[in-house]
Amino acid sequence: MVRKCSSRMKFLFVKLLIFFSFMDSQSDCFKLVGAGAHLFAVAGETLILPCSIQPNTSAVDMRVEWFRLDVVDSLVHLYKDQSDRNEGQILNYRGRTELLSAVRVSDEGAYKCLVEANSWYDDITVNVTVKVVGTEPVITMEGYDNSGGISLVCESRGWNPEPEVLWLNREGVSLTAEDTETHRDTEGFTVRSRITVYNSDRIHCRLLQKHHLREAEIIISDKVFHTWRAAVFSISILTVATTVGVVVSTICVYQRKVDVTLDPETASPKLLLSEDGKQVTHKDLKQDLPDDAGRFDYSPCVLGKEGFSSGRFYYEVQVSGKTKWDLGVARESINRKGTIALSPENGFWAVVLRKEHEYSACVGSSIRFSLKEKPQKLGVFVDYEEGLVSFYDVEAMSHIYSFTGQSFTEKLYPYFSPCNNKKGRNSAPLIISPVLNS
Repeated sequence: MVRKCSSRMKFLFVKLLIFFSFMDSQSDCFKLVGAGAHLFAVAGETLILPCSIQPNTSAVDMRVEWFRLDVVDSLVHLYKDQSDRNEGQILNYRGRTELLSAVRVSDEGAYKCLVEANSWYDDITVNVTVKVVGTEPVITMEGYDNSGGISLVCESRGWNPEPEVLWLNREGVSLTAEDTETHRDTEGFTVRSRITVYNSDRIHCRLLQKHHLREAEIIISDKVFHTWRAAVFSISILTVATTVGVVVSTICVYQRKVDVTLDPETASPKLLLSEDGKQVTHKDLKQDLPDDAGRFDYSPCVLGKEGFSSGRFYYEVQVSGKTKWDLGVARESINRKGTIALSPENGFWAVVLRKEHEYSACVGSSIRFSLKEKPQKLGVFVDYEEGLVSFYDVEAMSHIYSFTGQSFTEKLYPYFSPCNNKKGRNSAPLIISPVLNS
């Protein structure tokens, strides 16, 4: 693939100390520098912990030590006598201190870099926060209380930092939780929140992290309260609520479904579009097409013909049979030449599939998430005024991911990439679902 969610970062210790001229007697002029007091990493990605001497000088004869300030027996990496000496290294860091290929929540904490020479030493401290978006919340009904209310519990796992938990009714009014418990382990925070309801309603459990949101919904029918029998309810994760608490139900979304067709003037020369503009496939043979300013010339991408600068719109795309794809929306002024980097900063709000089962949201650095079932059809919903882009598994009626709190100032276009077709793999097309009875 030629596109990426973000550039890869390296987690280096000793080798980030730059080797230039040898140190002279003016040692008081030297100091250690890093990238700042706080670094943020995304779980599963890689991370640089920078530590270098200024002015540039050789560290070949120095002692360089990285250690954790919040861990007993905290050696992370030790370089002395011109070699790595890691006999006392923390077990979790063995083999990882030159390149940490998968950052973990347990890597979060304060790190100190200490450099010593005969007549000089200095140290810097870097605090690392590892960000993880947790699992889809699940609401369960645990029973009745003595006054006839129904006890609901919402649970989600694997968050970092700890999310805010909100309960809302069908009007978007906040409800008071009776009890919210949080527990942290090596995989992040598990959140469990409880509430009691006394009337039929549509209840939402929402977990918030900066720029990220997951939400579940449960519908409690009148029958539950009238018969005192087994609860008659359905759980479905619907369109994520906006910041003012207005929830758009699946039915309303479908009513606002728009008729999207592909724009051949934007399509990469390696993409083949169907005559009706509803299907796109990647081909190895490059077509001889004009290299207009609006055309993707390298990345196998295409936009929809229709742009939107207000209101809400929704469309669905069949992705069955594919091992890779990109889907989302893009602003009108995006770069369409060369390698395309997917992120909101670059004008793309997209989720991607890689290696048949690795799903990610492209937010500047990719946020990976797991899905219980492989979606066969994805729904994309946009609320322009509220700055919301949400993705759904249509058949499972489940929410996948949402970009929230965005600011749209340009026209937005549906964005598609069927990704490369190598040796017959990933040859299935992306198919835009038709709007029925339109």
